[in-house]
Amino acid sequence: MSARASQPEAADRRAAVVGSPVGHSLSPVLHHAAYQALGLTGWRYDRLECDAGGLPALVAGLGPEWAGLSVTMPGKRAALALASEVTPRAAVVGAANTLVPTEQGWRADCTDVDGVLGALRVAGGYQDQPGGHGLVLGAGGTASAALAALPELGLYQATLVVREPARAGEAVACAERAGLKVTVLRWADVDLGALAAAAAVVVSTVPAEATADCADQLALAPCLLDVIYHPWPTPVALAVHRRGGRLATGLDMLLHQAFGQVEQFTGQPAPRQAMRQALRAATGGALELPVD
Repeated sequence: MSARASQPEAADRRAAVVGSPVGHSLSPVLHHAAYQALGLTGWRYDRLECDAGGLPALVAGLGPEWAGLSVTMPGKRAALALASEVTPRAAVVGAANTLVPTEQGWRADCTDVDGVLGALRVAGGYQDQPGGHGLVLGAGGTASAALAALPELGLYQATLVVREPARAGEAVACAERAGLKVTVLRWADVDLGALAAAAAVVVSTVPAEATADCADQLALAPCLLDVIYHPWPTPVALAVHRRGGRLATGLDMLLHQAFGQVEQFTGQPAPRQAMRQALRAATGGALELPVD
């Protein structure tokens, strides 16, 4: 009998975050807080160490008690490939961070897009600006999620700044699927300050050390998401603080992407304040993490 063929009682369900390494993941903090607030006392949420190659076998062995999986690196593309159903946004991104069992198999979604949108709109104070353009630094999986989110912000042009344009193929393909007109520029050849000031929104997906020498330039952006949150504060965060600007962070993104996962796993509205409070407590209250 498949994991989807019969469902156990709602009081006895399981979910987990899957990745490698996964020991540092804060997803259990968010999901445990949500289940407690929703009164789901029999639910548990674990960390499962698994690389991309092992993901299909792991998923195939799960029983009917499983309500869903949160998939982190390096398994997001593998999660998309094993799914029998793929949401439109996961198809655009080319990767999935969420797997939910169905009668036919597993549905793949990418709530990372929600994470980018929620972080920018709520923490970053972004208001949709049709006709503007976005600036994205880096070309990895998070950059693809950011590119997929831009049209929902009213932006249909994007500049992608990378160390080596030849390695940006997956991000460019994502942008094209999203309906974005994308320009790829080499990091060493650009004036980041001018690009940031002209963009409606900037998303930096590169390591903190990569922005140490250009943080003041990036802080010229009217709305900025720095997806790095450890170690904190990042050079970009410090620069934005000096300018008195508003900054969205990777913790904001983590929080907002978890809302959709909880709702897909449980079928209930995410208890946003309870999840926010748990994440703030787990990270020493370093960030406000607004949800309204």
